[in-house]
Amino acid sequence: MQKIAVVTDSSADLSIEFARKFNIHVVPLRVIYQHGEYRDGIDITPEDVVERLDQEIPTTSMPSPEDMARLFQQLEQDGFTHCIVIPVSPSLSGTYNTFRLMADDYSMKIDVIDSKGVSWIIGFLVLEAAKLVQENRHYQDILNRLEEVKERIKGIFIVDSLEYLQKGGRIGKVAAALGSMLNIKPIITFDQEGKLTPLTMARGKKQALKKMLEPITEQIKQAKASIAIVHSKAEQEAEALKKQLQEYENILHLHISSIGPALSVHAGPGLLGIVIKGEE
Repeated sequence: MQKIAVVTDSSADLSIEFARKFNIHVVPLRVIYQHGEYRDGIDITPEDVVERLDQEIPTTSMPSPEDMARLFQQLEQDGFTHCIVIPVSPSLSGTYNTFRLMADDYSMKIDVIDSKGVSWIIGFLVLEAAKLVQENRHYQDILNRLEEVKERIKGIFIVDSLEYLQKGGRIGKVAAALGSMLNIKPIITFDQEGKLTPLTMARGKKQALKKMLEPITEQIKQAKASIAIVHSKAEQEAEALKKQLQEYENILHLHISSIGPALSVHAGPGLLGIVIKGEE
């Protein structure tokens, strides 16, 4: 008889309540400063990271191999025969490749899925896996279903300041200075390979919101969807966006989530985004 575990890392931005409700196992990423290292969501919160960005931009690192091994050992002791792991995109972290390397060291069958994203791009995929496990679906059927669902999830994010993209080496100093002068707001997404990529740009937050919403509202006018509004220290804007989207009857599920260090260290405070999962 199969007993299936669902594992992700903290970059999925799942709340403790979500993880407990659906029996999802979360391994913390590490947030590294010059004078200390913290486990994401355990020793440090997303809000803590954002508050400290003015003083120091940390790096993020994959969960420690010890934490990964400890979890797999515990799952085997608890009688799990199969394990689905859905970590952050390999373009942002070595987590995916490390999980894959470790998979052969255990007797239970472990499959590592490329989420091709971060935050609720992972979150919706993880929740889908957990729900299918609760429905007692066959393991291979779940894997097949996740590949299909992955194609229906996309995320669009507005970057409030070019400073952090420049510091992270994603744009040049001149482009950052010019963009800031002109109040340019980049709109970014993840491409088919799971790499963070520019989608378009807008002058000012108002125009950026309009451009971000256009493809989203077009989709929810035609078909049902679930939506996560994600933000980094932009609670009021997130709430206003939620109120605006609540008018659409095709939205089956709508919630707000703070975004974790995996994306906020690249984009900085003020980031606002929408992750949409098309429903059947």
